[in-house]
Amino acid sequence: MALRPTRYSYADIKKITDKGGYGTVYKGKLSSQILVAVKVLKIFKGNVGYCADGYRRALVYEFLPNDSLKKFISSGNQSRTLGWEKLQQIAIGIAKGLDYLHQGCNQQILHFDIKPHNILLDHNFSPKVSDFVLAKLCSKDQSVVFMTAARGTIGYIAPEVFWRNYGNVLYKADVYSFDMLLIDIVGGRKNVRVAE
Repeated sequence: MALRPTRYSYADIKKITDKGGYGTVYKGKLSSQILVAVKVLKIFKGNVGYCADGYRRALVYEFLPNDSLKKFISSGNQSRTLGWEKLQQIAIGIAKGLDYLHQGCNQQILHFDIKPHNILLDHNFSPKVSDFVLAKLCSKDQSVVFMTAARGTIGYIAPEVFWRNYGNVLYKADVYSFDMLLIDIVGGRKNVRVAE
């Protein structure tokens, strides 16, 4: 297991995916046994991405064949598809992932977009938190997060992120989003979208 990200050139990315392009996710092969998903970024914002070729940026992920949790929540019958024990394992796995982001890293990583679309499932249906576009790095001793605009998806955003008079934004904003995700898992339906 690598302890740090591997650096790829743009030519490597094109070879891995057998394609080029921007803003799209491609399935590719590092070897005959290792499948990857490559997201070529169209617009670079913040500290996301790893670049080896000037302005070109791409993220290389483990390929996860079971798509996102959204697929199972949207079906309305995920308890019959996966079973309650598997759903419980998925929920615990997501909680462990969030705990790692908040406590296990050198810097605290606040995701700000925990939702079914951003939980990918591997071949054993083990969950992986993905899509860190809205994420924010903070020091572990920083209790309040300063933000200039709301981040996240309506229906999953903690009230204090969206409406400032609810209080300070803390890492617990991800916990709120996780709670909404649990309601989706147990309820077997899409989260109700709030009119903006």
